[in-house]
Amino acid sequence: MPLRLSCARPLSRALLPGLLCLAVMPALATEVEDEDIAKPEQAPAPQVVEEPVVIEEDGRPAPFTLLGDSVAAGGIDTLYWSPEQSFASIATPVPVLVAHGSQPGPTVCLTAAIHGDELNGIEMVRRLMYQLEPATLTGTVVGIPIVNLDGFRRGERYLADRRDLNRYFPGVPDGSSAARIAHSLFSEIIVHCQYLVDLHTGSLRRVNHAQLRGDMTHPDIVEFARKFGGITVLHGKAASGTLRRAATDAGIPTVTMEAGGPNRLEEEAVDSGVKAIETVLDNLGMRKTRRFWSSPQPVFYESQWLRASQGGILMSQVKLNDQVRRGQVLGTVTDPVTNTGSAIIAPFDGRLLGMAENQVVHTGFAAYHVGVEKAPEQVQEEAARQEAEQQESVQPVQDDGGTAEDIAPESTTPEQTGEEAPPADVDTAPSTDG
Repeated sequence: MPLRLSCARPLSRALLPGLLCLAVMPALATEVEDEDIAKPEQAPAPQVVEEPVVIEEDGRPAPFTLLGDSVAAGGIDTLYWSPEQSFASIATPVPVLVAHGSQPGPTVCLTAAIHGDELNGIEMVRRLMYQLEPATLTGTVVGIPIVNLDGFRRGERYLADRRDLNRYFPGVPDGSSAARIAHSLFSEIIVHCQYLVDLHTGSLRRVNHAQLRGDMTHPDIVEFARKFGGITVLHGKAASGTLRRAATDAGIPTVTMEAGGPNRLEEEAVDSGVKAIETVLDNLGMRKTRRFWSSPQPVFYESQWLRASQGGILMSQVKLNDQVRRGQVLGTVTDPVTNTGSAIIAPFDGRLLGMAENQVVHTGFAAYHVGVEKAPEQVQEEAARQEAEQQESVQPVQDDGGTAEDIAPESTTPEQTGEEAPPADVDTAPSTDG
């Protein structure tokens, strides 16, 4: 549950000790930070296509067919996806890179820039795809560097109609523009994937330490996450309408990779992402590994977003990936006119997995993402427990078009942890992430 602390007097050294509060255990993450989710236009997810393994007379796999085209075994080519647009005469097809190996194996798909301002994933796909050697590749890698070409051209997160494409999957063929684009992508490309990595960055001037997010109640997703090597892994059942949720519901092991922030290209974030994807291809047996030692194991976390309790100027006192201690001041939010403010304080020991840049913020803004390291088995058990509790608490009610807070996982309560109830100035509403 997010922590909220406030103080309506000028900030001073004497203020800080009085702001310490009781610890609250971290909640499990979801796919969004602080945006309400419009009621999506969705149909049941299309069935995943079971691709038959056809071997030619020379022992090589048959050409890989996608989007009405094909790529020969041992080759790499650029195909084109044409989502339904308002002006078909001036629409630009979206490039889809396909590397089809000379030996049969799994099909791994990479999607980037579903949000048009998230650039790091574009560069990850470019580097990865053009360093593959199809002649020695086992299986197929499909990379879509820029899903939201319209938003990318404008340098904006959303589609031209201001809809967030990542709230409309798997989409419908006769709905809004976003719903049609989502349906086209899902039914024409995603259903052909056996594994999916959806690449993202932080949103709204937030930056994320390189991390995976996946639903750890699915054993196949846990195993998939383990193949990425030494990367941070967070459990979260993705919000309805996201590509990760739709693909997971369709039976495709899917993770979201978050690295860096929007509207920028960050070498460290890109390099971390490329290495993680290379590692998963190695561990799936798709490439001949260049390593002579075993890859490091991923580190599993439970996490929580901490929010600003007032509007004002956010100034941080910590850096991304810092280890933080319970009671540590992470940053302050100050009203520039009255000089009154509040501190955002770590409610438990952990690592800073994401944070907002210094900026003007509104009340409730998700500012710091703090994670606590857990054993994979603990994360799975906690995820399964929360899933069971949610299912027990579900009552047959009419759909009221809930918000992101309605779909966020239930957080651990003080009663469940044996702790005292938090004071009145600690916000215990469900937490969401980006």
